[in-house]
Amino acid sequence: MNAEFIEALNQIEKEKGISKDVLLETIEVSLVTACKNNFGTAQNIKVEIDRFNGDVSVYAEKEVVVEAEDKNLTISLEDAKKINPTYKLGDIINIEVTPKNFGRIAAQKAKQVVVQKIREAEREVIFNQYITKEKDVITGIIQRQVRDNVIINLGKIDAILADKEQVPGEKYYPNERYKVYVLEVKESTKGPKVYVSRTHPELIKRLFEQEVPEVHDGVVEIKGISREAGSRTKIAVFSTNMDVDPVGSCVGHNGARVSIIVNELRGEKIDIIPWDEDPVKFIQSALSPSKVVKVIVNEQEKSAKVVVPDYQLSLAIGKEGQNARLAAKLTGYRIDIKSETQAKETNFITEEETLGALLSRNALDEEELY
Repeated sequence: MNAEFIEALNQIEKEKGISKDVLLETIEVSLVTACKNNFGTAQNIKVEIDRFNGDVSVYAEKEVVVEAEDKNLTISLEDAKKINPTYKLGDIINIEVTPKNFGRIAAQKAKQVVVQKIREAEREVIFNQYITKEKDVITGIIQRQVRDNVIINLGKIDAILADKEQVPGEKYYPNERYKVYVLEVKESTKGPKVYVSRTHPELIKRLFEQEVPEVHDGVVEIKGISREAGSRTKIAVFSTNMDVDPVGSCVGHNGARVSIIVNELRGEKIDIIPWDEDPVKFIQSALSPSKVVKVIVNEQEKSAKVVVPDYQLSLAIGKEGQNARLAAKLTGYRIDIKSETQAKETNFITEEETLGALLSRNALDEEELY
């Protein structure tokens, strides 16, 4: 090695941010092993690289003793003083033992170490870049399918969209752009690995944060999300500003804002409903687009009985029970729905429950007055 090698390390330090001293120290350590492996020495070896001209020297470390029994590890005081009269018992001295042709081995090892360190540094840079994207949304380009997984390029790294994180029925064609939710960024022996999702409910929240300034700024809060990916999502929104309509903000003028999100989700329906701390009002809204005649809640059991017009029963329940299921998940209440006719025939809501709900409502109204 020579001064050009040192200059190359200086350049790597500037471009890659890898300390020249760290590189040289790592090379020195690797050369100790290389020296022992190639020359079979049993001595305590120390390798030094000149920081200015790149010259490599190998030294045997020996302890100064009265009589040297093991000449690989010790040197007699008499012989030590021939080297330097100031040496005394117990000193450790370095005696140069640089093997012939060691320069070639040193150059090979140095190249291996530098290449490895550059790879590690680049992996670290990529990991640090993408770890900040964890729990966020990022746009990627579909690359290929590997068994059940879809590989998505995020720029400097490929992400894995596992089968369970793919939307049922959604097709992923090469070179198409998709927004994905970054589930996790992990380090591995082969570099960072990024796992993404198209089904996670937080994907909906992040998309609204991107498209609705009021949500991004915190004026409109998303209080809850229930989602059946690829089919339907319900979100509950609340405004911290009385003058801002939370539902209108999310829908946008002529539905412009929510349409962008629906298009990104390839047609998934989104119901945006106003959140309310009153469970009766919240459940009524959650069952939209169905109209509701009456709601009786049991807050202790977190259950609710709901009566809807006869012609609205199928709408309230939804196809295969989806509307009721999503409403229950959104509100946190177990919801039992009957039509007005069914409710009358089965005494679905008792007079006691109606009276209790009325008293509760009056108490709530009085609280609002004060």
